[in-house]
Amino acid sequence: MLHTSKTMREAPPADGWSFGGRLGTPALLKRAEELVAAVRDMSVEQIVSAMKVSAPLAGKTVGTFAAWTARGTMPAAETFLGDIYSGLRAAAFSAEDREYASGHLRILSGLYGVLRPFDGISPYRLELGYKLPHLGSLYSFWGSDVAAQLPSTGPIVNLAANEYSKVVLPFVEAARVVTPRFLTVEPVSGEPKFVAVHAKIARGAFARWLVMSRGGAAVKDFAELGYALDPALGSDREPCFVCTEFGGKGLSVRLT
Repeated sequence: MLHTSKTMREAPPADGWSFGGRLGTPALLKRAEELVAAVRDMSVEQIVSAMKVSAPLAGKTVGTFAAWTARGTMPAAETFLGDIYSGLRAAAFSAEDREYASGHLRILSGLYGVLRPFDGISPYRLELGYKLPHLGSLYSFWGSDVAAQLPSTGPIVNLAANEYSKVVLPFVEAARVVTPRFLTVEPVSGEPKFVAVHAKIARGAFARWLVMSRGGAAVKDFAELGYALDPALGSDREPCFVCTEFGGKGLSVRLT
């Protein structure tokens, strides 16, 4: 499972969507409509306070939710922008890749709860960490609903940020969850360090690798972007992958 990004496309890319099939319907769409109604009732000042954004951005958020429709026309995995989705590269999936991803990859969302990669969505801004007037914490709002959409047995590969995984982890057996970590060797000290941009791209690349292998590869065998497992720094439930030279620089506009 991955998580959404704050930044989304507001319109199709110039060359159109790669996904030419029928978009899926988010499993928890009715609950998402409840959240949209709640946000539409908020003033700009309330949005500034709840979302910790500037007044201009709050005003833009009001417009975004006013335009939101339940019949989403944008495929989720190609709509979210950011380093995770640069690593996932969903637009390059084949038809077979998309079919497998739709059956196995899930994206955690503040508004939609959980999405398949090619569910149809509308642009929005709503992070899981927010508290809304009259509704309170979104974690309380979603409760166990998101976790209930995941398989009841088998491993769950957690590639989501803590803010998002918290909506799932309390409701599944801890032994089922595998949470990979990604470190980069710091050139001066020679010590593995956490580099946020590298780790985000790696999460998306890891999800892509699982799709390409159709889930048949062992987690410890991940070796994309220059990463390799370091058994001394991790465990079976939290495997740690380290790269000396990060191989995903071309996947992010922030890295050259």
